[in-house]
Amino acid sequence: MKTYTIKNSFLKLFCSDYGAAITSLVTKDNKGNDTNVVLGFKTLEDYQNHGYCLGASIGRYAGRIGDGYFKVNETKYPIYTDDNGVHLHGGKNGFHKRFWEVENHTDTSITFKIESENGDEGYPGNLVARVTYALDVNKLVTTYTATSDADTVINLTNHNYYNLNGEGDILEHELFINSDAFLEVTDTQIATGKLIDVTDTPFDFRAPIIIKDKKGFKGVDDCFALKDVEAARLFSPKTGIEMRVTTNQPGMVVFTPENLGECNFLNDAEYGSYSSICFETQNFPNAPHHENFPSPLLKAGEEYKNVSAFEFTLR
Repeated sequence: MKTYTIKNSFLKLFCSDYGAAITSLVTKDNKGNDTNVVLGFKTLEDYQNHGYCLGASIGRYAGRIGDGYFKVNETKYPIYTDDNGVHLHGGKNGFHKRFWEVENHTDTSITFKIESENGDEGYPGNLVARVTYALDVNKLVTTYTATSDADTVINLTNHNYYNLNGEGDILEHELFINSDAFLEVTDTQIATGKLIDVTDTPFDFRAPIIIKDKKGFKGVDDCFALKDVEAARLFSPKTGIEMRVTTNQPGMVVFTPENLGECNFLNDAEYGSYSSICFETQNFPNAPHHENFPSPLLKAGEEYKNVSAFEFTLR
């Protein structure tokens, strides 16, 4: 595993060629102290042996696809599923489990590239995917692009786990999610095609609220339908760091794991229950099975693009 650094006067980012993963993102808190706001591991073995995709790039399809297949142009393509019949994050050997090639590296940006052959994990088309991490003043901009020589489906995203304190948990963080509805799922978390109004549910974060104060909160692992390019805001009263998430994607999976298990975190950081929160900007999971969802189709010769930004300020 090789690691790389990009930085400017506001942010410093460390990343790896394994999974094109972000391993650390450092910004200043309200006292001028460096604070690492994403969770990362110490070694390659930690990343390979842990199942939560820390900081990684997910593909070919982020999230879950049900039924063990999808169709493209009425052709059925069988895909790998686990014991619950779920195809998750691109399959048994998704992009987060592979080494990516560094294509370009400057002081403030880095581009990783991966090639996926026709039939890889069941997907049609020879696909070339890239991710660029770029620092634009106080923003981290993530840009995923892909092209294929045959029609296929695609859904790429980043899987950073954020904690604006750099330790402990995120229960004292203030959260805003710009969404009126989330996706209904089955017991195995497969999206049914139905959207549920967030009103009077534990998933209504349209008014900023301290996470632990949200009535009925027992963790979140759901895809939200976004209302606008502004997807979310997260704020830590302890450090004064606020992060604003914007994206060109229609959805965002928000995930607050209760317990990540035994982990060797970077810099020996210590985290508690509800250690962090993911903002996975993307298309809807299981979209290949639901015509009412935004289309995941990437036509041959066309370009897929997911552009998301994470802006850090103090208040």
